[in-house]
Amino acid sequence: MLLAHERTKLDPSDDALFYEYPRFVTHVDDGFIRQLTNLYSDRLKPHTRILDLMSSWVSHLPETMKFNHVEGHGLNAEELQRNPRLDHFFVQNLNQNLNLPFTDCEFDAILNTVSVQYLQYPDAIFTEIYRILKPNGIAIISFSNRMFYQKAIQAWRDSSEQQRVELVKAYFKAVKGFSEPEVVTANSHNLLWQWLNPSSGDPFYAVIATKVLS
Repeated sequence: MLLAHERTKLDPSDDALFYEYPRFVTHVDDGFIRQLTNLYSDRLKPHTRILDLMSSWVSHLPETMKFNHVEGHGLNAEELQRNPRLDHFFVQNLNQNLNLPFTDCEFDAILNTVSVQYLQYPDAIFTEIYRILKPNGIAIISFSNRMFYQKAIQAWRDSSEQQRVELVKAYFKAVKGFSEPEVVTANSHNLLWQWLNPSSGDPFYAVIATKVLS
């Protein structure tokens, strides 16, 4: 799906070195986080199994919603240990080991927040997401315009914001069995406000698909 040069990063060193030290900060603003938590409230179901892929010390899940199990994944164990919503976590470099350590149909929902831009082999990872989702399970990929520029792949760096939405949609469409991807952005009032006030906040995008029954 991506050409070899589109997968490249300005900093080609091992990602584990870049994430060796914890960053206890949020990488998007409060408005983005609020919209994401509201989206989770609308689309996730309580008492289900969740995988927070490429996570950190926060997951932005609704505080009042209880889940049977929340599994966390990332590249810094200290960050993941700090995350109060995780029942368990594991560290894995998805650009080196493309296989997720789960059996088929383990999760009701898989989340990825402001990290999809770092995947060099999204075709393989989205295939794995599909494999470990339960039938009718949901995948929510959210992002803004922020990134660690040197660690984002060229296809992402060279794209406009709308092109990045189309790129994530293409990741889903490349895997047979996902529903037609749905795009969620800020509500119309917020979009108008952001257009009138370009510095008012981080843009919000989410691309959502479900594992449909064959």
